[in-house]
Amino acid sequence: MIVADKKPIEEIVEEVKDCDNILILGCNECVTVCEAGGKKEVGILASALRMYFLNQGKDMKIDERTLERQCDQEYLDEIRDIADQYDAIVSLACGVGVQFTAEQYHSIPIYPGVNTCFLGATEERGLWTERCQACGQCVLARTGGICPVSRCAKRLLNGPCGGSSNGMCEISKELACGWQLIVNRLEALDKMDDYEKIFPIKDWSTDRAGGPRKVVREDVQI
Repeated sequence: MIVADKKPIEEIVEEVKDCDNILILGCNECVTVCEAGGKKEVGILASALRMYFLNQGKDMKIDERTLERQCDQEYLDEIRDIADQYDAIVSLACGVGVQFTAEQYHSIPIYPGVNTCFLGATEERGLWTERCQACGQCVLARTGGICPVSRCAKRLLNGPCGGSSNGMCEISKELACGWQLIVNRLEALDKMDDYEKIFPIKDWSTDRAGGPRKVVREDVQI
């Protein structure tokens, strides 16, 4: 899941203060799950902006809409007939949704309403933690299902380093050592032989070193 967090309203106000008509556009996927950009958050932000500008003596038209996804042209087409009514769109989708919306509606400013944080999981209500950095070359089969790229502060493929102590990372006493988690998991699975295998140098071109990435599946293309 892509995890995002709400931007400060002051930052959003600064972007739209010169507009007369804006659309707050939510997304019904990841940002809904992490309670940052779904229908509920669209309503809260719209109400907050109306109150702010009303107190400033400005009568701004602020409409609300939530799409199933903003990273899919099919759903973005749902606002095709109304988009040109607005001076700007504030997107509460992740950074992917903001950019794809901007590509589809290139004559309208698209402002982000959230900060996209990481790929993560819901540990409990109100707590999301990072689990994946989408490096493009998954090693989880060898590390007991625990990612050293995202869970180790130093992204070590052969760890732990010399800084861990009592299972905790030297970066913070509250941060578990990623490689200690891996070792514990491999012991539980009786697969410590995997720990003895040295990982080769990682091909970081599958990460961000090669520029923006894409996945092509000819078997599903039309």
